[in-house]
Amino acid sequence: MTVHKMLEAKLEREGAKEELADQLELVNLMDREIGQLSGGELQRFAIALAAVQKADVYMFDEPSSYLDVRQRLAAARVIRSLLSHDIYVIAVEHDLSVLDYLSDFICCFYGQPSIYGVVTMPFSVREGINIFLDGYIPTENLRFRNENLTFRISENADEMYSTHTKQFEYPALTKTLGGFKLEVEAGGFSDSEIVVLVGENGMGKTTFVQMLAGKLKPDNEKDAENLNYRVSLKPQTISPKFPGTVRMLLLKRIKGAFMDPTFQTEVIKPMQLENIMDQEVQTLSGGELQRVAICLVLGLPADIYLIDEPSAYLDSEQRISAAKLIKRFILNSRKSALIIEHDFIMATYLADRVIVYEGQPGIHAVARK
Repeated sequence: MTVHKMLEAKLEREGAKEELADQLELVNLMDREIGQLSGGELQRFAIALAAVQKADVYMFDEPSSYLDVRQRLAAARVIRSLLSHDIYVIAVEHDLSVLDYLSDFICCFYGQPSIYGVVTMPFSVREGINIFLDGYIPTENLRFRNENLTFRISENADEMYSTHTKQFEYPALTKTLGGFKLEVEAGGFSDSEIVVLVGENGMGKTTFVQMLAGKLKPDNEKDAENLNYRVSLKPQTISPKFPGTVRMLLLKRIKGAFMDPTFQTEVIKPMQLENIMDQEVQTLSGGELQRVAICLVLGLPADIYLIDEPSAYLDSEQRISAAKLIKRFILNSRKSALIIEHDFIMATYLADRVIVYEGQPGIHAVARK
């Protein structure tokens, strides 16, 4: 069934289909089969499908997943537009910046994953986010986390910039994939530095990372000779094929790092892998796979770490832990990292510098520093 037919079948709010198709960029997808939609396209379609119906209560489970920054804001606007004096909206969300924009009240959940969960009373937006970050509920005098979650954006910034010793450079690159053309301006990065790539979906961020990793050749293949770095890549899509446990995978791929007490303390434990060490890799959930993938990419010796959307499938607490350990690892190991990220809070904390993509998704894009 096509997007148009499914929306038409569920349409209960007059004029909503055309309005939502425009707001959620579904106009060019109306004749597409639902089974052919990408993750971001399917997410926007699902939001529209819920919003075209009449209801007393609308519920959205992680509406920002798979969406870029601009699409997340558009989705949040659509969801807020459903509110009225007698209509309620409930949303589950891990992106704290989207949560801040979207919410009037916040309920925090705490407990033990896969064992039990408790929901708090509703708090104001600022109070609810602060309670979650602090790990302490003052109204119940209850601490549900031993440590508070904080970001110090200027963490060691002066020391970092004053101690750069090694510079990695890449030439101007172009890559044509069918009707899409990516142009990348020449640039570079230093040790102990994280460069974050920001831009809409379909702008070639992953294509650029794959060129640096040697997975794709530039249009001018001679340019590939200048990309001879030692790299460690975490791809956007994680497909588990290893026939064994997490422990076996880590011992096979990153035995040296896995046996290192420092790596255990700074990477393995913050990513909470102890409880899944003896689980089969192919049975892991999306979030568990993401945490394993982050440990794998950081465990390989490299000059440049290429990490594609590390926040995907992680909850709010795990995103903060992942951002802090990646930042600390890159700083302490004096390596460089190129990270694609759509979560604004995570991107802001991680970035020493930013590469911005501009153009038309799927057609032409330019990457500028």
